[in-house]
Amino acid sequence: MTSAGERQHYALALIKSLFGHLPDNFHIGLLYDIGCQLEQNCRKWGFLKSFLPCISFAISVFHAFGHQWACQLIYHPQKCEGFGLSDGEGCEHFWSSIKGLIPSLCVSGVCVQYATSVSS
Repeated sequence: MTSAGERQHYALALIKSLFGHLPDNFHIGLLYDIGCQLEQNCRKWGFLKSFLPCISFAISVFHAFGHQWACQLIYHPQKCEGFGLSDGEGCEHFWSSIKGLIPSLCVSGVCVQYATSVSS
């Protein structure tokens, strides 16, 4: 779970923290780029075991088309109960609309981690 690619342990920590602030009978719909893998890992390894009955996993439409046909059928948000007509791209649209703010927030200069590893 800590190999190259998506870092699922971050998602697991966020979900666990979220459920710490919700009532016990609360049900959430979770749209995640690799929701199919996250759900399978949770079931296989027992992650979030007590919360799994309260979570509906789905994949945003854009990412679903990069997955296998079975993932598209099972995890497409418009085929999952509770997601309505959502395409799961709301956050992507938001980040795209504020992308003009991003360059002004970037820090210029030498990376501290790189500088220390080169000098070693």
